[in-house]
Amino acid sequence: MATPSLRGRLARFANPGKPILKPNKPLILANRVGNRRREKGEATCITEMSMMMACWKQNEFRDEACRKEIQDFFDCSSRAQEARKMRSIQESLGQSESLSPHKMTKLLQRFPNKSHLI
Repeated sequence: MATPSLRGRLARFANPGKPILKPNKPLILANRVGNRRREKGEATCITEMSMMMACWKQNEFRDEACRKEIQDFFDCSSRAQEARKMRSIQESLGQSESLSPHKMTKLLQRFPNKSHLI
């Protein structure tokens, strides 16, 4: 026997033409999306930072002995910062690959679904 939450939603298995689950809402696109924050993304320069810290630990936290690792970390962080700036400029100009939730809602409200036709 099916669980109580699926009891009303399960269709008969005997007829292969009908869907297995019945949707509890109509399958149409809504006229707005939730206003969620975007993910922060992954951390950058982890390898360089761990190499720098390992060098510090081996050399009793003296900067003179770890100049190369420190410079590599600073170079990586400046490259990552430039990439973030370029990404934010592209998003503000509308050249990013995805739309913000606010822009998506404006588009969906501009071209709403006609639910009475379905």
